Amino acid sequence: MNIENVIGTTVTVITQLGLRIVGAFILWLVGRWLIRIVLGVLSRALMRQQVDVTLSRYVQASLSALLNIALIVSILGFFGFETTTFAALMAAGGVAIGLAWGGLLANFAAGAFLMVLRPFKVGDAVTAGGVTGTVEAIGLFGTTINTPDHVHTIVGNNKIFSDTIQNYSANAYRRVDLTATIDNSVDPELAIRLLRQRVAAIPNVLADPLPEVDVLQFTQMGPVLCVRPCCPTEHYSQVYFDTNRTIRETFTTAGFPVPVAHLSIQGVLSGV
Repeated sequence: MNIENVIGTTVTVITQLGLRIVGAFILWLVGRWLIRIVLGVLSRALMRQQVDVTLSRYVQASLSALLNIALIVSILGFFGFETTTFAALMAAGGVAIGLAWGGLLANFAAGAFLMVLRPFKVGDAVTAGGVTGTVEAIGLFGTTINTPDHVHTIVGNNKIFSDTIQNYSANAYRRVDLTATIDNSVDPELAIRLLRQRVAAIPNVLADPLPEVDVLQFTQMGPVLCVRPCCPTEHYSQVYFDTNRTIRETFTTAGFPVPVAHLSIQGVLSGV
C-alpha cells in the first residue's frame, strides 16, 4: 500500500470531517441566534397582548424546546444521519416515556388546561387539590401553593384539575360566617341590634352589603344568632378574628348572662 495515498486519504477525511464540524458549529450558532430572535418576537407579542406572565413563560418554554429539537435534528442531518430514522426513534421513545411516565404527562396536560382556562392566577387565594393557600407559581407539572401556616406546598396539576377548585380571590369580597348563642333570658332583638351596630364599625367591614345578624336557630341553651359581615378578600382573616372579639365584647358590655342549657323535668309522684 502506498504510504502517500494513505496519508492523502487520511488528510482528506480529516479535512472533510473538520469542515463538517465547523459547519455544524456555525449551524448551531446561527440556529440558536434565530431561536433567540423568534422567542424575543414572541415575548414582545405576548407582552403587547398583556398575556399573563406564567402563561407567557409556559408558551416560550414549549416553543424553545421544539425549536431546539428541530435544530439538533437538522445538525444530525448535516452529518449524514438519517433523520427519518431518528424521528422514528424519538417517536418510539416518546411512546415508551409516555407509558412509563403517564402521571407526569397527565400533570403536563392538566397544566396546559390550567393555563388556557385560567381558574386561578398567581397571587390568588384558593383551595385546590385539597390544599388551601396563596398561589405562588403555576408550573408545567405542578402548582406551588403557600399555605396560611407558611408551608411551601407543590400540588400536581392533574390532582388540581380533577378536583374541586375554590378561588377566594375571584370575587370582590367574602362573607364571614359566625354564630353567637345568647341565653334564653336575653331579648334576641336587643342582641341583634347591638351586634349590628358594633359589627358595622369593625375596620374593613363593608357597608354594602350590610352585615347580616339574625336568629339562625333555637337550642336548649338559647337562640343562636348568625353574624355575617362582608369584607374585601385580603382582609378576611382579620375581620374574622375582629368579629369574634366584637361578639364577646358586646355581650359582656351589655351584661348578657352566659348561655346555660335548661332542662325541665316533670313527673307525678304517687304514694304507696
